[in-house]
Amino acid sequence: MQIKRAIILSAGYGKRLNPLTLSKPKPLLEINNKTLLENTIYLLEKFGIEEIMINTHYLSDQISTFINNKKFSSKIFLIKEHERILDTGGGVLNAAKKFNKDPFFVFNPDTIWSQSYLEDFKCMEEQYFSSNYKSILLVVDKKKSFDKNMNGDFNLKENIIDRENDEKKYIYTGSQILSNSVFKNKKIEPFSMNLIWDILIKNKELLGVKSKQEFLHVTNLEIYNKLIEKKF
Repeated sequence: MQIKRAIILSAGYGKRLNPLTLSKPKPLLEINNKTLLENTIYLLEKFGIEEIMINTHYLSDQISTFINNKKFSSKIFLIKEHERILDTGGGVLNAAKKFNKDPFFVFNPDTIWSQSYLEDFKCMEEQYFSSNYKSILLVVDKKKSFDKNMNGDFNLKENIIDRENDEKKYIYTGSQILSNSVFKNKKIEPFSMNLIWDILIKNKELLGVKSKQEFLHVTNLEIYNKLIEKKF
């Protein structure tokens, strides 16, 4: 089986990249003459994703115009969060309404997704369909992070994610697989995916797949400027 649907989270203010994001949403910042958003979309299309939901809020008209002016092969739908940002959890739940029980990927576009990640995505997919885990996160050893100031988010014990001690070794890359079943009894309102992850962690239902790639993430303005200069 293959997952055909994905969500790209694009609603945030990107305040750590001010002043660049005072007039442009973070997903439309460019590296190597390509926006973070289109870099993500093109890679998903190469992986075989056919339907992409993009949640928007801040400067959403710019994202809408950008998508309308591009010719992507996948079907792309924009979901605008009008009154307020729904945060990562609420944003995913709102964007995934039409997916019903089908599993889907979720991506943060501020990671520089290269073709090397296709192998990781395939591994995640195989793990999802061969196990009973409700969600799978792509994580990376923090030693592989371009931004050496990034803290770890999780630990791994036989590929099961936990947060039991302070010295967490693995960073969440910004890619996960899940289905709407993890949002049982949750309403569409602002809440973090961390609330869902903590429930899954408590029940030992959150699986981690380790990426082998160098982790390039647009953390802040300083890192963004360094990434522009980096040859990759």
